[in-house]
Amino acid sequence: MTRYSTCGALAVTMAFAATACLAQTPATGPFMEQPATLVTSTGTIYGTLELPAGVWKTVPVVLIIAGSGPTDRNGNSKMLPGSNNSLKYLADGLAAHGIATLRYDKRAIGESAAAAAKEEDLRFDMYVDDAAAWLKQLRADKRFSTVSVAGHSEGSLIGMIAARQANADGYISLEGAGRKPEDIIIEQLTPQLPPPMLATTKHLLDLISAGSPPDTTTVPPPLMSLFRPSVRPYMISWFKYDPAVEISKLKIPTMIVQGTTDIQTSMTDAKALAAANPGARFLTVDGMNHVLKNAPPGRAEQMPAYSDPSLPVVPKLIDEVSAFVIGLKKTS
Repeated sequence: MTRYSTCGALAVTMAFAATACLAQTPATGPFMEQPATLVTSTGTIYGTLELPAGVWKTVPVVLIIAGSGPTDRNGNSKMLPGSNNSLKYLADGLAAHGIATLRYDKRAIGESAAAAAKEEDLRFDMYVDDAAAWLKQLRADKRFSTVSVAGHSEGSLIGMIAARQANADGYISLEGAGRKPEDIIIEQLTPQLPPPMLATTKHLLDLISAGSPPDTTTVPPPLMSLFRPSVRPYMISWFKYDPAVEISKLKIPTMIVQGTTDIQTSMTDAKALAAANPGARFLTVDGMNHVLKNAPPGRAEQMPAYSDPSLPVVPKLIDEVSAFVIGLKKTS
């Protein structure tokens, strides 16, 4: 059984008794932040509910799901210096348009680290189940008119599956992959590995995709970090899903967003998602990179944007996502 809470109260009068915070980031207005928790059988998952300040009517709410690796609710990763705060700035921008959001640290990440103490116990489906549980609890909260999902990067795949399972009112893919995970891994590694090691990598990925983890003795030392035994169960559970297949199952309003200077997912991915769901709105944002900031196309030139909190999220993204969310209708 899961439980959703915002400062221990669901009543409107209690919910809006929190101290209002004046955003100091670009494209934001007054908002209120409250802690939120999701209690699961393996531990508590922690998040932040952000509410437009001074609003005494029901408002739309968006569940924001972060990407892969140690990426926290604000869009920051321990693997990178500094903070880009991309998902926090997205939430602030939506609040300025009268839209509530809930963003959270996925299990094993940040404040939710204890919800998955061992890497070998983690499965991709756990992330989906958590997102679906958040959505169901948001749906039960009378403060919210519609409930939708915005999944960033790997969170795009998590979000599209959870949106269907929990009957969300709308879905947004932000820089999401449109191809099978193993295909993207090969694409990313091809320029980095010599041909013999690349061939070995393809073979190992094929085994994992078939649900047969490779014997450790067959993994070359340079590839052990990718194919370490503790992460293989997660990869097997992840490789079951093809984003293009999953997005084709959605029968709700869908929006696909892709920046033109993203060096992690490409326009090929976005077009694959759009082709699989022809009714989706396809938004291209010129000059936007993977962390939703304006950045040049070169890898070296745009890397500082991954660690610079002074850079705002692209205003066009906030405006377009806000218009999409405001236009949603409750489906159930």
